[in-house]
Formats: sequence, C-alpha cells, structure tokens
Amino acid sequence: MGIAEWRQQLQSKELSARELTDHHLARITALDPTVHAFLEVTAERARADADRIDAGLAAGEPLPPLAGVPLAIKDNLCTKGIRTTCSSRMLENFVPPYESTVTERLWQAGAVLLGKTNLDEFAMGSSTETSAFGPSRNPWDPERVPGGSSGGSASAVAAGEAMAALGSDTGGSIRQPASFCGVVGLKPTYGRVSRWGLVAFASSLDQVGPFSTSVADAAALLQVIAGADPRDGTCLDVPVPDYTAALQQPVAGLRVGLIKECFEQDGLAPEVAAAVMAAADQLQALGCELVDVSCPRFNDGIATYYVIAPSEASANLARYDGVKYGYRSEQAGSLAEMTARSRTEGFGEEVQRRILIGTYALSAGYMDAYYKKAQQVRTLIRRDFDRAFEGVDVLLSPTAPTTAFRFGAHADDPLAMYLADLLTIPANMAGLPAISLPCGFDSAGLPIGLQLITGVLQEPRLLQVAHHYELAARVMDSRPEAALVA
Repeated sequence: MGIAEWRQQLQSKELSARELTDHHLARITALDPTVHAFLEVTAERARADADRIDAGLAAGEPLPPLAGVPLAIKDNLCTKGIRTTCSSRMLENFVPPYESTVTERLWQAGAVLLGKTNLDEFAMGSSTETSAFGPSRNPWDPERVPGGSSGGSASAVAAGEAMAALGSDTGGSIRQPASFCGVVGLKPTYGRVSRWGLVAFASSLDQVGPFSTSVADAAALLQVIAGADPRDGTCLDVPVPDYTAALQQPVAGLRVGLIKECFEQDGLAPEVAAAVMAAADQLQALGCELVDVSCPRFNDGIATYYVIAPSEASANLARYDGVKYGYRSEQAGSLAEMTARSRTEGFGEEVQRRILIGTYALSAGYMDAYYKKAQQVRTLIRRDFDRAFEGVDVLLSPTAPTTAFRFGAHADDPLAMYLADLLTIPANMAGLPAISLPCGFDSAGLPIGLQLITGVLQEPRLLQVAHHYELAARVMDSRPEAALVA
C-alpha cells in the first residue's frame, strides 16, 4: 500500500494510524531478529505519534501530508532524545539535544517514527558489514548483504518493516542498497535537502534522500523534506516544485541517454546489463528516444571519490577526540594517549583506513598532488555531464555492476568493495539528482536496479520518467519467491 492509498483509507476510517503502526511494529518483531534493519525500535513513541493522528482526525482537523506514515530513519540523522550512534562505538551512547531539519519536517508532516536503522559505521561502506553492531541482511536472501551504507533503511522497506525510510548518499549509499533490496532509492540534487543534523562524512558529497516501494512515495517524501534551510549554508534557497504533479506529465519525445562507459565495465554482470537494456527498450516503447552518449571521465569518478571523500572525512571526524563528547578511553596516562586510544578503540577498521587515507592526501607536500588534482578531475566529470545533457533529458545506466553479493565476499579486498559504487559515484561528484528502481531479477531471484540521472534540480523530470517506467514495466508483479519479502 502506497502513501496515497493509505491516506484514502485513513480519511475514510477503513484503517486507523494506530492499526497501521501496530502492523509494522509486529512485522519488525517477527522479521528483524533475522534482518537486523533496526538498531533501536521506538515503539512507544510510534504509538503515541499514531494516536495523535487518529485523535486529530476524530476532531475534524485537516490531515497533514504524511499523516500516520510509519517511517524508519538512518541512524546518522539526529533525533532529539533518541540515540544517534552512526553504528559506531564512538557514538554508542550519544543522545542528540536537537532534531535534524529533515526529521523535524517529517514529524511536522504527521509521519510516525518506528526507529533508527543500521548502517556502515559513519556511512563508510557498501554492505553494512562495517557496523559496530553487526550487519543488516538482505530480505531477499539473508546470506547476502543489503548494500550500504544505508543498508538498514533499504532492508526495512524491502521487508515491509516500514512503509518508507530515510538514508544518506555520499557515493551511492541510497541507490546501491535500493538496487540490492529491490526498492526505490532517490538521491536529490546536492543542496536540495538540508544536511543540518546529518552527522557529516564528506560534506561536499553527502545528501539525504528517501527509500520507498514506489516512485510516487519517493516524490511525496521529497516534497516534505526539500527546501531552503537557514541553518545549512549549502542548502539551496530555491522554490520547491510539485513533485507529485510532475509524475503525470507524458514522457513521449524525451531523449534518454545510455552512458556508453557504464556498459563497457569489465565487472558488469551480463544479467544486469540485459535487464537494464530491457528497461531502456521499455522507455523507447513509451515514446522516448534512446541516444548513446559518452562521459569520458565517468570511470575516473571512483578514484577521484576515494581522495576527496576520505579527505573530508579526516577533517570531519577529527572532532571525535575523547574530550568533547563520544567514546573516551579510560586507559590512558596523558591527554595525547587518551586521544589516540579513544580513536583507536572507538573507530572501526574501515573508518580508520579512510581517515588515514584522507590525512595523507591533505598532508604537506601531497595536497596539490592528490586533493587538488582530484578536485580538478571532479570539475571535468561535471563538465562531461553538462555536455551530455545538452543532447538528452535523462541519462540511464545500471545502478550497481552486480546484484547483492554474499557476506564476506570482499572481506580481504577493500578495493573490490569500493567498486560496488563504481556506477553511482559520478552523480555525487557532479551534485546531480539520481534514482534507482527495480528493473528485473537475476537467475538467483535477486533484484536488479536501474539508475536514472538528470541535471541539477531536475527532480521533476527524474521522477516523471521513473514513474512511467515503473507503471509500464510492473517489475514486482513477476518477482520470484523470496526468503522474507511477502
């Protein structure tokens, strides 16, 4: 049931907000011991939120746009009075005294908080395996990863434990898990959604966005969380269009560009390539024109990202020193030793690795050779996209080179893990909006994701094309048997 259908049922009193909330809480109780999507379930808060919606409806008050919608929130978004851990020992007991802008807007719109979801530690990873509290599992096959870093949010939506969820995307951390878990994941234009209250990983790349089971629901969530925020200097002060109305615009005549470099990857699974090309054919059948385009520096995105993102992480995570807040080692005889021990014991291996890479790239004698050069390549990547959009309206590619891999598959090879984000990173480097939605299944019955990318602030066009494809393809009508997804 989507948000629009739920709203009709609530309005007609066929179903109460409390009943819908209890349904999802029961689903969490039944499935989350296996899925481990949640780090904390706020059942008491959820029921109180739902009861307020029901009481308001009974009193004749107008329904807010997300009235009674049960949501899960990635645990790197600050929630006042509720632990925000970033799946790290460093913040295991941190309770924010303030609410992030995006979650504040959700509660004002009537949404119900089910709980906080698991992630790779400080959003650094592609599988949730770096979480200090254990990995989440893919509802389609619990022996496989749900993707990352927003794996908990993706698996919660895929398993029906939440109607929708929020995640954050630095290099593909919404779209890649959406692809692995067979749900919709949207990364808005950089600056379209406030980052105030999002625990920073890489400040020039991070962006908050929704997970949902349909494009229409993603549009409804974006409608609420988008918009200017004076507390975030990077948030764009531009009007927010009607994203839901944009879904109804016809797609006939639009030009869809197939990014040549994406289909020439050595690691691209044949089944993934075939499903994505079939999706392109479906858009052509809807009246779109397919055009081959080239983004020559597309494949340079991953190397560029792994200089810029760790550099920004090194600076952002310097605040966790055992002094102001967060984990503090008690086994130290001096301030310097306490800081070193706190960071060594509080951060996991992957976070430490990225801090060291970033610190090296920013160090004297190397900054020009690495960080400055990476920023120059980032500009070239953005110019490639600008040229591509001179001839097309939307770009199309696979979301990930493969479907969900097994736990431990890349345990001894961090570089192989990094390649899981090969196709999603360039959109972050250019600050562009992008969406992943299901386009088929592989021979193991695992979902395959289609990625669409548009120009800056072109979310209406992005959602329009994705919505028409979703309605025409009806991918989930032919989904195979799955372990937990009913």
